Amino acid sequence: MAGLLLLGLFMGHPLAFVLGGTAVLGAVIAGKPMVLGIVINRIFGDVLDNYVLIAIPLFVLMARFLSDSGVTDRMFEALRHLMARVTGGLGLAVVFISILLAATTGIIGASITVMGMMALRPMLQYGYDPRMATGLIAASGCLGILIPPSIMLILMASYAPGLSVGQLFAGAMLPGVLLGVMYAIYVALIAWLKPDWAPPVRDEEQISRGAMWRMLMAEAVPPLVLILGILGSLLAGIATATEASAIGAALALVIVIARGRFQWATFYSALLETGRTSAMILFIVVGATAFTGVFNITGGLRASQDLMRGIADDPYTLVLLMLVVVFVLGMFLDWTGIVLLSFPIFLPLVGEMGIDPLWFVVLMAVVLQTSFLSPPFGYALFYMRAISPPHVTTGQIIGGVMPFIGLIIVMCGLIIAFPALVTWLPQTLYGG
Repeated sequence: MAGLLLLGLFMGHPLAFVLGGTAVLGAVIAGKPMVLGIVINRIFGDVLDNYVLIAIPLFVLMARFLSDSGVTDRMFEALRHLMARVTGGLGLAVVFISILLAATTGIIGASITVMGMMALRPMLQYGYDPRMATGLIAASGCLGILIPPSIMLILMASYAPGLSVGQLFAGAMLPGVLLGVMYAIYVALIAWLKPDWAPPVRDEEQISRGAMWRMLMAEAVPPLVLILGILGSLLAGIATATEASAIGAALALVIVIARGRFQWATFYSALLETGRTSAMILFIVVGATAFTGVFNITGGLRASQDLMRGIADDPYTLVLLMLVVVFVLGMFLDWTGIVLLSFPIFLPLVGEMGIDPLWFVVLMAVVLQTSFLSPPFGYALFYMRAISPPHVTTGQIIGGVMPFIGLIIVMCGLIIAFPALVTWLPQTLYGG
């Protein structure tokens, strides 16, 4: 089944259909086609009847509404001018806006595309090194799968017994923001060591700072209200994840209307895009559920766990092995496939070793950011290639993301060394 999976992926077929097709072929080759009936029942019971997954299309819709509102465009312009005299100021503005986008969208493609369209051309125009510009935009855009509300964390919660979406959101909050701060520190350090990589904006581009501060404050209010509405209602226990996603979608629509940006054509387009994105994610969920179901029934799951038990006989070695496996898988699969294929194998072993499942899942969420940045199949690389001018090479884009992959690995080390980075906020909010 692993060989068929790799063959299908390298032939360029969609992941969802490769997973589902491999499940069917695996059952037939194993001489157990009857297990497909069990798998179908599992798909209906575990996937199509999962109330938490309703949050996915609602958060996707919210992200599209916020993009239509134009809030982030004006915020970036205000920050760009406010930090004009600062060496590396434009890069710091990219990090700040990306953190805000991550906390309001959670859609990687949307975050990278929006930031790329807003920031890449000005950064190159003002003399930023292409590696710094493309790497920073790609890596900062990937914060959306870690900083709540995150579609990935919602999916993880639905496949991690005993963990709620609220716990995962609280656990990922501090590591996500801290990783964004590490990106900002890296930009400031590079700007100090190599000023020609991140030069300040020319004087003629600057305008009244008072006007820019007023503009920034006015534009920051709507997304902050949105974040408070979603995370505040969820973490305070007022709403479930699904209800919080509905609150977010409604508030985003209100922002669009209040800013005079509502049009029936864009509203219809937002619904279509939400349908396509949600269908893509849930097709992968169905295919992966079929794959892991057949893999489990035919003995593959037990064999994989026995192999990992034989290699790793203590918790730290086991976690390190799992991190390496996820990192390597990230070179070929997206986060959806990795979560759905690895969690059925990893989580029972984590429970056996007495490892805190919340800490482990957030650690996996951090390292999974590399799945968007790692060549040869990193999606963020393709997004950047699509929006970059012709003189920016693919090699420069890949070289630009490498330092940020290193920072993600450093963040994983910090979480291993200081578990309270993950556990403190959930324990404070939920006890235990």
